[in-house]
Parts: sequence; C-alpha cells; structure tokens
Amino acid sequence: MNRMPVLYLSHGAPPLADDAVWTAELARWSAGLPKPEAILMVSAHWEEAPLSIGATRPVPLVYDFWGFPEHYYTVRYDAPGAPELAADVRKLIPGVHQDEERGLDHGAYVPLVEMYPDADVPVLQMSMPTLDPERLFEVGRSLAPLRDQGVLIVGSGFTTHNLRAMSPAPDAPPPAWSAEFDEWTDRAVEGGDVDALLDFRAKAPAARIAHPRTEHFAPLFVALGADADAPSGRRSVIDGYWFGMAKRSFQFG
Repeated sequence: MNRMPVLYLSHGAPPLADDAVWTAELARWSAGLPKPEAILMVSAHWEEAPLSIGATRPVPLVYDFWGFPEHYYTVRYDAPGAPELAADVRKLIPGVHQDEERGLDHGAYVPLVEMYPDADVPVLQMSMPTLDPERLFEVGRSLAPLRDQGVLIVGSGFTTHNLRAMSPAPDAPPPAWSAEFDEWTDRAVEGGDVDALLDFRAKAPAARIAHPRTEHFAPLFVALGADADAPSGRRSVIDGYWFGMAKRSFQFG
C-alpha cells in the first residue's frame, strides 16, 4: 500500500457549500488523491484534554455554529465509523479518551461533504489536547505510521482567522495583515522552515491579528508532525481569500 499524503486545509464556514469555486477546488483535490482506507480529522473546533477520539458508530453531526439559515442545520454526512482506526490511534498514543457521543463538527464534515460526497470512507475525528505548537507537532509525529495503513490525516483549520476583521464581501481584496501572514506561511511551509512555523507567533508578520486565538492554525502542526520523519512534496494546493481570510491549503507527500 502506498503511503498516504497529509493535508492541512482551510475548512470554511457552513456557507462554503454555496461557493462554487471553493467546492470545485476541494473536489478536484480529493479526485487527485489515492482513495483512503479511512480519514482521521483534526479540527480547529474540538479542543479537549486528554486527547480524545470521537464516535465510531453513527451519531448526529455537531452543528457548532449559530445564526445561519435553517438549511445549514439539516446537512447530513453519514460516513461509516472507524473503530479499527480508533484502536490504532489508542495504540500509538497512550491515554487517549474515547467519546462515543461526539459526532463530526463543521470543521470536519463541511470539507468532507465536498471532497468525499458519497460518504463511503470511514471517518474518525480527534481532538487537539493543547494549542502548543510543539506538542501538537509531536502528536502528529506519533500518528505518522497510520499513513502506511491507508489513512488520510487531515488538519482542518483556516490559514488566517479573525472574524472581527473580516472583509465585507466574499470576493473583497484581503487586508494587508491577511495577505502578509498567508504569504509568509506559504514560503515557510514550502521551504520546510518548521522551526519558524512552530514559533509563528514571534516570527510571522501580523500573527496576532491573523490569529487572535490560534486554534485555526494549530491543526497545521499536527499535519507537519505527521510528515516530519520523511518530508517530501510539501506544496500549496488551494490559495486565495474568502471575506479577506486566507483559504490556503497544503498537501504533504
């Protein structure tokens, strides 16, 4: 079995489904990947310690957003559970907590609806037990052997994420802080400057504006860690902006 790549994607909000450009980009991306045996999702929207894994049986999605039109709360994504993957994660990382009531949140199912619309690949979601970049990097490194078992590891966040400083329209030019941070991140990832990325709060331009809180950048560190021991082919797959926020997304391997 060929080694699966690792992804970091900017997952968008529920209205992503209404953006024809973005949905097409995600669909093309997944079409060019080997079909995974299972998917391990690490979303910006689940922080829990100790590190936890979600349901391995059918449970409702987590509609973790407010104030949207009703139809966004009727979306379904009935992917199979992944109990075998859950067992493998527990072997790789001691002390993992199992939450069989926790369904996929929008950081997981929103992109998956576009990338794997048939919902025929088993999916497991995993929490971030911390926002510390180095610790998340080590979590990713621990998970790396899953790649050789056909597992697609996906960190789902947003390359810039400041809801209070969003642009007024989806196609508005990005503010300088968003563009500067996005371009720095692209250079650092493709250049393999992991040390700078782990210290992004000090090294990146406009870091504290681009991420007033760092949960949407944090899944990148899990992805980087899962690609750390044999890095290859790190590249930007999606770029551009949505309401001024960078939707930059990367593939490793």
